[in-house]
Amino acid sequence: MVTERIPRKIFGSQPGTGRTTPISSAAPVQDPLFLALEQLDPLSEFAMLEIDPLSKMAAEMDTPDSLDPKTVANKDVKGNIFKDMDPWSSRKAGILSKYTTSEKLSIVTSFLYEGEKVVVKTQSTAVDKVQHRLEQLDSFEEGSQRKLNVSQAEYIGRIDQLNKELVSAWNSEQRVKALKIAIQCAKLLADTEVLPFYPSKFVLITDILDTFGKLVYERLRVKSDYYKPGSKTPTPLPEDFTPDMVPESAKETCLNWFHKIASIRELVPRLYVETALMKSYNFISSNECADGVLRITEMIHGIGNPLVAIYVRCYLCRVGINLMSQNSNYDFLYANFKAFLDSYQHVSCFLIGLKVTELVSALLLMIFQ
Repeated sequence: MVTERIPRKIFGSQPGTGRTTPISSAAPVQDPLFLALEQLDPLSEFAMLEIDPLSKMAAEMDTPDSLDPKTVANKDVKGNIFKDMDPWSSRKAGILSKYTTSEKLSIVTSFLYEGEKVVVKTQSTAVDKVQHRLEQLDSFEEGSQRKLNVSQAEYIGRIDQLNKELVSAWNSEQRVKALKIAIQCAKLLADTEVLPFYPSKFVLITDILDTFGKLVYERLRVKSDYYKPGSKTPTPLPEDFTPDMVPESAKETCLNWFHKIASIRELVPRLYVETALMKSYNFISSNECADGVLRITEMIHGIGNPLVAIYVRCYLCRVGINLMSQNSNYDFLYANFKAFLDSYQHVSCFLIGLKVTELVSALLLMIFQ
């Protein structure tokens, strides 16, 4: 090997000695701090990965054996793939205790104090009936509204008051008033101003919606007297009734409820209230419930706020899991989870600077555990 001999002064040597040292030509020495800066920080390396963890999860779910309804249904001999899932009731207390706030919360109180407006009007045509429903709902919304800023304890107390008001209105035959309270409660979930408390607000409001859904369902069962073949004595519908056992009058009443819900102008409360009444679709058709879940899954794309949208999906999945029969497929779960993954980037941008991981983790626990 040929080396270049260049003179190099040795510190401490006598001047003029002309001592030389053979060295090989090499790359210039770089500053160690500069080298450290050139390396990517962990967040940048994570961002430059070809597939982030959530996308990888979605890709794995695209495999044939991952969440194919038939494969999932066959995992359990009884067909109940959610038998080991913790009940929702056992999770609510943990969510309410974890997601708290010291900030003031806003609540509109007009529907707590406004009296029920009784309108006596004859509706001769279908158009008149729809118009009357709109007038009933609009008259409730157009009244004077008071927006109060209250503490968390006061907010929970007022939500509990709403629950009692809804049950009281129902028991006093004020069905429209009960529906209006349910609508106004659902509207509160469109407000994400105090994000740390939002999971707890979701639990409180959906409890009211669950109550309303049960009241409507039981009312329809009471109106559905069933006559066994060869018998003239009416009996209550069995738990596993089929739509052909439901009298036409009860089906008409059920359709009337869903027509009222369709008259709700705002998308968020309309989807929440329809989801709360989803079980009542079983009075109309055996396929109506499954079709309704898939339809609402697509309609949620119309919600502008990504965080509000994924919580609506959470409620839809929770209700849908409880309603589907053992032989049903669970395409709606895959569709909603995939939509959640697709919107994750938008949610992250929306929640920049906040505890995104905790909020998303709470949501996933609500849906899938």
